Amino acid sequence: MADDSNASGVVWFVAGAAVGAAVALLYAPASGHETRRKIAKKTDQGRAALQGSGKEMIDRGREMFERGRKMADEAAELFERGRRMVEETAANVQEKVQG
Repeated sequence: MADDSNASGVVWFVAGAAVGAAVALLYAPASGHETRRKIAKKTDQGRAALQGSGKEMIDRGREMFERGRKMADEAAELFERGRRMVEETAANVQEKVQG
């Protein structure tokens, strides 16, 4: 859970930084052409950062899915072992009661 909140916090931070940079550029004393060029550059940087964060979140999701699948497989195996032990114990008790 903490990883999820950290990842979304990073995304919001990057988005806020991009908006702040765009506002700062709009109020900076520069020509219109130069300001538009700076905004385009910062937008590209922000897009790249968001794509990187998205890819990282997807990779983390895959890792968590695989861990969950392994845990489910292990739980199924433990359940099966327990079932066999109960059946064997029940058979042993039944033999002793009858014999």
